[in-house]
Amino acid sequence: QVHLVESGGGLVQPGGSLRLSCEASGGIFRVISMGWYRQAPGKQRELVADITSGWNTNYADSVKGRFTISRNNAMNTVYLQMNSLKPEDTAVYYCNARVYTSNVQWDDYWGQGTQVTVSS
Repeated sequence: QVHLVESGGGLVQPGGSLRLSCEASGGIFRVISMGWYRQAPGKQRELVADITSGWNTNYADSVKGRFTISRNNAMNTVYLQMNSLKPEDTAVYYCNARVYTSNVQWDDYWGQGTQVTVSS
């Protein structure tokens, strides 16, 4: 069973920075991609950024130039460096991992979520 553990959320003032981390473990044959989604109250979950095993990255327009996603392939860990945070970035952030659990079976797995609050 694949398990994701997130860390790094919290309360920060507008213009501040936070770094989220997520480590995937258990039953992973190969990681396809890892990423971060967020869900604000009353809104749908949306992609923030993701990164493939080939190091291709994808960002939501709203975070381009402010957020940076990176990976440590050897440790199946993904990071999200968030700079110049805005109140509208407030949300629960969820780690996602798309992995092969065998040479033919792949699935999406989710972390439990970490709260990010941007407020003065």
